[in-house]
Amino acid sequence: MQLFNIILALLVVIIWGFNFVVIKVGLEEISPLLLGFARFFLTSIPAVFFIKKPSAPFKMVAWYGLVMFALQFSLLFIGMYAGVTPGLASLLLQLQVFFTVLLATLFFREKLHFWQILGALVSFSGIAFVAMNLGGNITLTGFLLVIGAAASWGVGNVISKKIGKVNMVSLVIWGSLIAWPPLLAISFIVEGADKVLYTFQHLTWLSGGAVLYITYLSTLFGFGVWSWLLHHHPLGTIAPFTLLVPIFGILSSVLVLGEPLQSWKVLAAILVIIGLCINLLGPKMFAKASKK
Repeated sequence: MQLFNIILALLVVIIWGFNFVVIKVGLEEISPLLLGFARFFLTSIPAVFFIKKPSAPFKMVAWYGLVMFALQFSLLFIGMYAGVTPGLASLLLQLQVFFTVLLATLFFREKLHFWQILGALVSFSGIAFVAMNLGGNITLTGFLLVIGAAASWGVGNVISKKIGKVNMVSLVIWGSLIAWPPLLAISFIVEGADKVLYTFQHLTWLSGGAVLYITYLSTLFGFGVWSWLLHHHPLGTIAPFTLLVPIFGILSSVLVLGEPLQSWKVLAAILVIIGLCINLLGPKMFAKASKK
């Protein structure tokens, strides 16, 4: 893997890690549903007029947009708004790996291997530390909502697998087109038209910048570059970089927002990341060792 491509991969995971801080900033002035609407509206419009629809049944694209985008990010944004710090949100969301593995065994009859079970046990022991320290700026509601977001990501991955190999940038854009109308409609119903209009009429440069970051850097640039890297390198080479997302998420939250870094958070992060490493790298390391 060339140095330039390594730098690109690191840049994407840094952007994705810092994205959780930006989301928290955006939620200071924009409600969770409206923030989701703004993200997916700007992701799809005007790009949808220039990017061809993915070569997949529209029904599947619609399910992808509703589950992977509308549901996942509604739960994530509401969870963070309800009381989960950006650093912990970036960590909890990585449980999507294990939800994906579990769903794959149910829907695609994929075998559950020892390393996946061990990795899940280690990671969930880290989540147990988070659960034991609920309170203050971490609420049970927020905790469960972010876990729900991770589960939604897992379901979205299953839908993506069903769709098959398509242009990921196209899928993101057209999936976003499906995601924003229900978010806007629910926001109007729950919050009322007056509050929705007031929010957009009184956006500051800070919240506006957060929306632009989430849309263009995290979504379009991030997914675009990531898709390009996956196209040019084996999945096993690129996928491990995602292990760095919660590290950058936690560090950026500590440095920018002053999120307390208690010892239990450090231990929880270490256990979750070790579990992810076991799940991702364990089978390959064992296979190499057995060949020697």
